[in-house]
Amino acid sequence: MTEGRATFLAFRLLPGEDLRMALLERARAWPAAFVATCVGSLGHATLRHATAETGTRREGPFEIVSLVGTLEPGGGHLHIALADADGRMWGGHLLDGSAVHTTAEIVIGILEEVRFARTFDPRSGYDELMVVREPLV
Repeated sequence: MTEGRATFLAFRLLPGEDLRMALLERARAWPAAFVATCVGSLGHATLRHATAETGTRREGPFEIVSLVGTLEPGGGHLHIALADADGRMWGGHLLDGSAVHTTAEIVIGILEEVRFARTFDPRSGYDELMVVREPLV
């Protein structure tokens, strides 16, 4: 296990901003970060469901029920759960093409003393998280 201290950053995304693209853009400055919380709504969402090769676009609006994941300068791994006006739920990997409807209020934890990287894991067939300890100078 690798441990590290975290600092937190809070910000808001505005209507029309792409949720995933905005997070990945900000993550370029963070060696190791995670989504602590996110509340808000999406006007439409693009999700990739388990084992699917491509994404599915769903028209909203949707409430963001949960957003979790890890972020690093080269990308991230984000899962989202959404609810429509009738309470039906959808979830999966958050993809580009998921636009904020009214707001997205986000708190990010930025880890100190570690760096996230991705390396191919032949057991899963995907690039998977690798946590690298980096002592403070």
